[in-house]
Amino acid sequence: MAPEILGLILIAVMLIAIFVGFPISFTLIFLGFVFGYLGFGQVVFYLMTFQFHQVIMEQTLAAVPLFVFMGIMMEQAGLMERLFNAVQLMLSRVRGALFVAVLFVSTIFAAATGIVGASVTILGIMAAKTMNRSNYDVRLAAGTITAGGTLGILIPPSIMLVVMGPVMEIPVTDLFSAAIIPGFMLAFIYTAYSLIRCWLNPSLGPILPEEEQPESMAHVWKEFLLGLVPPAALVFAALGSIMFGLATPTEGAACGAFGALVLTLAYRKLTARKLFNALIKTLEITALIMLLVAASNFFGAVFSRLGTPTMLTEFLLDLEVNRYVILIIIMALIFLLGWPLEWVPIVLIIVPILIPLVNQLEFNLTWFAILVAVNLQTAWLSPPVALSAYFLKGVVPEWDLKDIYLGMIQFMGLQLIGLTLIIIFPQLVLWLPEYIYGAN
Repeated sequence: MAPEILGLILIAVMLIAIFVGFPISFTLIFLGFVFGYLGFGQVVFYLMTFQFHQVIMEQTLAAVPLFVFMGIMMEQAGLMERLFNAVQLMLSRVRGALFVAVLFVSTIFAAATGIVGASVTILGIMAAKTMNRSNYDVRLAAGTITAGGTLGILIPPSIMLVVMGPVMEIPVTDLFSAAIIPGFMLAFIYTAYSLIRCWLNPSLGPILPEEEQPESMAHVWKEFLLGLVPPAALVFAALGSIMFGLATPTEGAACGAFGALVLTLAYRKLTARKLFNALIKTLEITALIMLLVAASNFFGAVFSRLGTPTMLTEFLLDLEVNRYVILIIIMALIFLLGWPLEWVPIVLIIVPILIPLVNQLEFNLTWFAILVAVNLQTAWLSPPVALSAYFLKGVVPEWDLKDIYLGMIQFMGLQLIGLTLIIIFPQLVLWLPEYIYGAN
């Protein structure tokens, strides 16, 4: 059997195994061994050693546990609740005020935490009761909470972008700067959609009840500043130092982790038990990500050596269609894979397979990486997996899962609009990296 055909069978078996529920990391290692040995013999053992060593020595990935720890500590500091309460009181006489408050807070804390599950859970706990009491539309409420929570995988310092950088051989600083405008653009689209819906149908987001109106705006402004300034300053210090070349991603992440620890201590939320749990959770998440990165590197190397990526690239190029048609096919593939799979296997397995084709089509890799990142936000909002739905249902059991799904699908459509805008206007991604670094 030709090695290229063996590679196609490898991909098919891998997808079936993941859909069935086998652990992804061990599945990739086992299949890499089996198909690698069948394709090119004992060289596969040396290939695995080389790929695992390469991942271990990748300095950029040292930022992963530090950013994870920073996010967990920011979550425990309790600043999100304070900021949410202040924003909803400031906008208490505006229709859809709670939608705006959810999206504003989720945008700020996307940069501070980057952990989707934690963001959706906390937003659900904070906002759902107030939304129910104020007779807000459940579907639109569920959509804003889940969509706002997903911003954490796009807005820097995103763990996904940190992982994607070495995989695609792009500086993480370029990805961070490229993701800022698309991230805030999506947040603006979500907010505009919610406010327009409330303007057309005021019953979707009524003005807050009279008893919940603030008595003193001075107190509201104080809470707003106490909730906004510390996380914003921390993110600016960590992210700004990275983007402007004052620190490496790892050094900036270390500063952010230390700052989050100090903030949690300053707000009297730090206990020995919370610190221990945060460290254990950081260790668990980091071990999961690092093993997946190493396993997918090995799997991708086997797949590449079999020659299947070259064969697929030549096949698509021989179609003699406009290169944007091929790009749309690629985006459709990632969109569909995002329904059953999370971002991790797609970024670590599927994207490396596509890179040779993207290079042949002469697309900018930084632009393509952000397209993939925006596309993968749908993985958190698309049935049947839709992890955001289960996180939200867990903390708001009175909301019907059907209503949560219908609310999320609306915002998944908005994500596709954002993706289309980035394809039509590449400068939304490329302008800031070019301005800061003079990159082409």
